[in-house]
Amino acid sequence: MSVTFKALGLAVGALALANLPAAAQTKVTNEGISATEIVIGTHQDLSGPIKGWGVPVSNGMKMAVEEINASGGINGRKIRMILEDSGYDPKRAVLATQKMVERDKIFAMVGPMGSPTVLAAQDVLFDAGVLQLFPLSAAEFTFKFDPNKPQERLKFSNVLPYVESTRAALKYMMELKNFKKPCIMYQDDEYGKNVLDGFNQQLEAMKVQPASITSYKRGVADFSAQVAKMKADGCDLVLLGTVIRETIGAMGEARKLGWDVTFLGATPTNVLEVPALGKEAVEGLYAASGFEIPYEDTAKGKVKDWLVNYKKMFGTDANTQAIIGYNAVTTFAFYAQKAGKDLSGQKMLEALESGDRFIDIFNSPPTTFSKINHLASTITQVQQVKNGRWVLVKDNLMF
Repeated sequence: MSVTFKALGLAVGALALANLPAAAQTKVTNEGISATEIVIGTHQDLSGPIKGWGVPVSNGMKMAVEEINASGGINGRKIRMILEDSGYDPKRAVLATQKMVERDKIFAMVGPMGSPTVLAAQDVLFDAGVLQLFPLSAAEFTFKFDPNKPQERLKFSNVLPYVESTRAALKYMMELKNFKKPCIMYQDDEYGKNVLDGFNQQLEAMKVQPASITSYKRGVADFSAQVAKMKADGCDLVLLGTVIRETIGAMGEARKLGWDVTFLGATPTNVLEVPALGKEAVEGLYAASGFEIPYEDTAKGKVKDWLVNYKKMFGTDANTQAIIGYNAVTTFAFYAQKAGKDLSGQKMLEALESGDRFIDIFNSPPTTFSKINHLASTITQVQQVKNGRWVLVKDNLMF
């Protein structure tokens, strides 16, 4: 996107926001705030197909809550986090959200898990004036908002978005290796369709025709038909809009067929489990990424301490998902602290939109929001699996 075009979009957005009728102010709840605590909620997949994400994300969140509370809380208030299991099922996510809003009286929904689940449940939050902060989904609906719908101002995202990160990584790979016949295999849901949009938009910008487009239903385990089709279509680069086991399954199938093709994963493939479980099958996989993955034997300073503490708390190594969960809560705490001692929904919204920068300990790009931009960053990296580890190939990418 050109700077001028972006600036024009921001100016139009600001104008629309400034011209909102007086009656159309954003309603923000003050529920969940007492003299001693702030109640936040989250729904994660703790038992379904992406519990490999949900469990470490919720662990990272618990760790952040414990650290913040141990150091005196947020302006003297402790965080109490309500955690519900959605099983990555949109219906269960809606029921869990209703329970947290109506019974638990949460102040904010922080780091909820998954594109289809977050999408299904978000209107429950907006109707009640509850902020939806930093969901574990990089779909556009998590940050794009219509200035004429004031309740949509309640959504903020600090996850690298699928469309923009896919475009940046795909552009880099296409130019690096001069690929001519790119293909995509994507999950047939909100997440996968965002990756597909990024793929289509970038190829259109580069005036390249896709050689093959194929999808699969969430939860399936056999990718032989999709991989055989892409091989027959002569693909030289395969973009994967997949998660963990589908990434391993597709690459394993290609190996079985003796098909030596370059794979590029969207951001959800950039997790420790992919090389740990996929082993030789995923060697050489490239992926779009938001930040470098730390390893305990090479990490330093605060990151090293954090990895050691996580292992002590949960008896397992920290991973990308744990970092994302931890950052969701620490980012919430940063802006809640900025909102001041007399915390309210309105003051929290103003703190989030203030332009103040949050910097995490993991060397991620800074988080910053404004009245018209509720997406923290679009800066992308490309990493690659080499000898069972994710290694940074290129950072600071834009499309």
